[in-house]
Amino acid sequence: MKTKTTVDIVIYPGFKAVEAVGAINVFDYANTRLRQLGCEPKYELRLVAPRAGAIRSDTLVSLEATHALAGLAPADVVVVVGARDIVNVLGACGDIVSWCRTQAGRLRTIVGLCSGSFFLAEAGLLAGRRAATHWSVAELMRQRYPGVRVDADAIFVRDAHIWTSAGVTAVFDLVLAMVEEDLGRDIALSVARDLVVYLKRPGGQSQFSEHLLSQMTGHPRVRDIQDYIHRMPKADLSVQVLAQRFAMSQRNFSRVFLKETGHTPSAYVEQTRLDAARRLLEDSAQPLKWIAAESGFGSEAKLRQAFQRRLQVTPGAYRERFASTGVDDAAGAG
Repeated sequence: MKTKTTVDIVIYPGFKAVEAVGAINVFDYANTRLRQLGCEPKYELRLVAPRAGAIRSDTLVSLEATHALAGLAPADVVVVVGARDIVNVLGACGDIVSWCRTQAGRLRTIVGLCSGSFFLAEAGLLAGRRAATHWSVAELMRQRYPGVRVDADAIFVRDAHIWTSAGVTAVFDLVLAMVEEDLGRDIALSVARDLVVYLKRPGGQSQFSEHLLSQMTGHPRVRDIQDYIHRMPKADLSVQVLAQRFAMSQRNFSRVFLKETGHTPSAYVEQTRLDAARRLLEDSAQPLKWIAAESGFGSEAKLRQAFQRRLQVTPGAYRERFASTGVDDAAGAG
């Protein structure tokens, strides 16, 4: 009976180095942990490309593809990494799309990391399925593949035997989940600790993209308001007060802000306060009452409600998860 799982990690010119190396590291650390326990390694890793040889990534790093797509014996798991310029890469790497299409029925699992999910969508594998991708190309995926149910906020998505992930470092979340399914929580947790990452990251990728999105706002006066909100989360940030500061009527202010940022003022304020609370939970051992006051929520109850609604965890649970990577736990966990 076969005991090892063959994993093909598919790369190509311009692939994202972090994603390929991240996947390799999680699987390899899992093998190392098994050896330490006196067990046989689980994963047999192969670096695969359209043609074997040194493949240049999106950085100065090149990886050696030991196998070419053509004539390759089927693997158990295929992991296709993403690229920064996914549209041009898709045009140049049609052989990967064709290969994914023909291999899909033979695989136990197929994975699209970040924009690597576009290869799966182009091959028709995501039609009618829920899928994740990097937040910056989520709308492009919706436009190109209307049959795909794109979840722009998910860290990763599993739909039957197809897994897809959000941007770049979400590779750790997805592959750790695969390791946990194969080998159990203890092994996966030990790998997460070795790599100093979450085993299960709370919340979605929007929490990481929010401030990046704010920098894209073209309206200089709206940018000023955004900057004020970020600097002063404890201030009175009601629509009435912000509109006065903006020298506009409340109705017109709300309309302009929504048009320029894609968020209502109240939603943007709550997200900004949530970001502030997250940083305080990560960096301090102060009680939740203090965290709520400093981040602008005013009360523990409002802080808890925002965390549950936005991140589906309590503030205390969020702090505990971060504490496993080196931050002291704190009193007042909820």
